[in-house]
Amino acid sequence: MATSINPLVQDFLTRDAASVAGVEKLRFFPLVAESGNGTILVEPGGRELLDFSSSWTAGGLGYGNPIVTKAIIEAATNPPGFGGISAIHPDLVKLAELLLEIVPGESNRRVYIGNTGSDANDVVLRACRVNTGKSRVITFENSYHGGVGFAMGVSGVHVGTNATAAEGATFVPYPDSFRPHLGNIADSVADSLQRIQREFELGDVACLIMEPIQSDGGLIVPPLGFMKAVVGLCKEYEVLFICDEVKVGLGRTGLLHAFQRDEVVPDIVTFGKMLGGGLPLSAAVGPARILDGPTGSALMTAAGNPICVAAGIAALEVIISQDLTSQAETAGQRIRELFDQKVIELDISDVVGDVRGHGLAIGIDLVTDRATNNRNNDLARKTVYRAWELGVVVYYVGANVLEVTPPLTIQAHEIEHGVQIIAQAIADAKAGLVTDEMVAAFTGW
Repeated sequence: MATSINPLVQDFLTRDAASVAGVEKLRFFPLVAESGNGTILVEPGGRELLDFSSSWTAGGLGYGNPIVTKAIIEAATNPPGFGGISAIHPDLVKLAELLLEIVPGESNRRVYIGNTGSDANDVVLRACRVNTGKSRVITFENSYHGGVGFAMGVSGVHVGTNATAAEGATFVPYPDSFRPHLGNIADSVADSLQRIQREFELGDVACLIMEPIQSDGGLIVPPLGFMKAVVGLCKEYEVLFICDEVKVGLGRTGLLHAFQRDEVVPDIVTFGKMLGGGLPLSAAVGPARILDGPTGSALMTAAGNPICVAAGIAALEVIISQDLTSQAETAGQRIRELFDQKVIELDISDVVGDVRGHGLAIGIDLVTDRATNNRNNDLARKTVYRAWELGVVVYYVGANVLEVTPPLTIQAHEIEHGVQIIAQAIADAKAGLVTDEMVAAFTGW
């Protein structure tokens, strides 16, 4: 039975359509949330939903985290200005020092503090080009590094759809064990590495940027050792290696930094989303020779503002002191175990092609059939709609992959309830309970 839309929700949907710019909308179902607590979002009228996306991981500590909330209130009560570009405030320095402490790297480094992962990536990409005197950037097909500026132009999910490639950007395949681009994963890995090496040999490459898990491209987990091989090539050819940890960093994968799984030390690491505890905050940690100049080349008035910075310090302290990294690993294992059971119980193994990820970064790859493993975009679109009807927020990426990224603070009973609903939503969508008309207004990715 389809869930009718509450009139209070419908009122906001109508007002939203008439007032908020479409360029900033990515809608999958008629979600209107007026409040939240922990893993719960509340619609107008009081209906509660489990959020298994955590606002695309920005809410990775849950909603209304008491430690982060306390830090925000204290910072907002007596703020030392509202920016960090022309005045120093203690928390700005403290956050930078904390990031230098927890991120491995060479001794003489600096921290850029911004508003979003997009600007952090944009700034470091431009800084690499300016300060190396080289113009080219190597990136990956189906990558996502930002929605604005140069960073958007090196994001494979945007290029070819609503953006043009940045000048000097070269895209190479990101190895996918489930759908290897050359038929088997060993050959695909070798091909990607050979392409990178050929580009390096051509010269004029300032940097290579890579996600440790390709999130928006379909929750693609590269084979163990691939990143290490890429870093090895970067060192051999003196190309800066940028690791984009914006979406899956800071404990989500069961390690504090996702790049640690391949035992590498990037030249530059970028952060965002969960770093701000829900507020807009990003950072990049890298060599002083890259990030110290030119002076004033990355100015945003509100960047480094004391309220967001205080939230960031609190968020890092929560992640570390509460060992959310280990909790994410344990919770992720439980989600996958329960989901495997539900796949059998609900007889949906024919449309679940792959379940992959680390910690609480999990992708459920929906397929038309197991013989071809062709992407089932329609089923993904209808599954997330049905999950919303049943009370769970989950989105899809890569057109057909359910992205399961709940808060790191998720509780055991929420895991059991949420997994049951997601599996049931797949079964219901497969059975035709969601029609084309029901999802027609929601374009998603």
